[in-house]
Amino acid sequence: MPQADVMGPDVPGLESRHCAWRVLLAVAAGAYADAALERELAQGSLSPLDRGLVTELAYGAIRQRRLLDAWINAHARMVAERQPPPLRWLLHVGLYQILFSERVPVSAAVSTSVALARRIGLARLAPTVNAILRAVLRRREALPGALAPWDGLSLPSDPAERLGLCHSLPPWLATDLLGWLPAEGAEAFARAASMPPPLDLRINPCRTDPATQQAAFAAAGVAAEPLPNHPLALTLPGRSGDLRALPGFREGHWCVQDRHAQSVVPLLAPRPGERILDACAAPGGKTTQIAECLRGQGELWAVDRSEARLRRVRANAERLGQLEGMGLLAADAGDLEALRPDWVGHFDAILLDAPCSGLGTLARHADARWRVTPALIDELLPVQLRLLEAIAPLLRPGGRVVYATCTVHPQENRGRIDAFLEGHPTWQLEQEHQWWPGVGGGDGFYAARLAAPALNGV
Repeated sequence: MPQADVMGPDVPGLESRHCAWRVLLAVAAGAYADAALERELAQGSLSPLDRGLVTELAYGAIRQRRLLDAWINAHARMVAERQPPPLRWLLHVGLYQILFSERVPVSAAVSTSVALARRIGLARLAPTVNAILRAVLRRREALPGALAPWDGLSLPSDPAERLGLCHSLPPWLATDLLGWLPAEGAEAFARAASMPPPLDLRINPCRTDPATQQAAFAAAGVAAEPLPNHPLALTLPGRSGDLRALPGFREGHWCVQDRHAQSVVPLLAPRPGERILDACAAPGGKTTQIAECLRGQGELWAVDRSEARLRRVRANAERLGQLEGMGLLAADAGDLEALRPDWVGHFDAILLDAPCSGLGTLARHADARWRVTPALIDELLPVQLRLLEAIAPLLRPGGRVVYATCTVHPQENRGRIDAFLEGHPTWQLEQEHQWWPGVGGGDGFYAARLAAPALNGV
């Protein structure tokens, strides 16, 4: 394998492309995209502008892997999957700039890719890189008008194959989407899954209000907009970088939380004085939202099987000033009846934010579409039902459970509710919501509220 740190020409912007290429190489070897990007950025001293470019190129190329491979297949002698990985991911960095980046001139995309080939020890393949990228440019320059990133490719006639290729979705997911949604809905989902996600904040009403926080952002030159139907939410258009430096972070005036995620706790409707369990709490966004509703009156337990992730819940709650009345327990929610027999029949309401495939958050997790498989979902289904079954005895008669996921897969959502109700016919499904990416912005979430039977049916 070629060395990744061979010195090459001092070309402006080359270090940003080199950093993005290293992220792609790490993800291909099994690293998670966010961890790989964080590690690479921590090792360098790039400017904020260059750090933003690295993020765009790395995440964008990972999301668009299937489409970028199709361009390689159309113009290279060897198909993408048989290319040496360092060359394949270098071509992806160059192709992404040509096809998607509005701020990079195509001439710079080609020249930096050729220079990067020399820097990383692929000098003998630099002419190949130049030839492939210029062939793509010539093909697209011959087409009239504004171009979509797939224009110039020979597209399949099958609707699922076409959807998957144009929007870089795995074939199984493109097929399933067209089974779940009409064609225009599947297209909207696919487009949303390939775009950088919005940055939504939940304002902490115990310390400030949205108008005051919006004014604080404006004074610092940060654009912030309210979100309709989300009274405690602001969104920061196009914002990235270190959020901890923004006004109000250290003071606990806000936390990052997707707009649709903010709709889950209102469905649970926690009230001051109640006993509430958050059964899969980390990283704590919904836990602290519940605490805001309780106003320090009542009992709130945050449970997560990971002690490290539970520490994040504590840190978030402490920053937001929401630790009062909150207990934390590192445990598997499926074992709580045995671990805490005193909790049987104890809680007024329980939130089960169940482990899931995360198909609603593909825009937020660039590599997730290539990690999630139907086999993985099949493994999750019994886990989700087991957790629902396990927390049911902890609820008082007449209490309520909200089952939530950040996926759009019907079997993980309504399918689990139906399976639970089949074994618990005296329980009632009171409400359910499916939020889809591409509809009003935000991630995809599901939430259903179940009511336990009251004593003597009353």
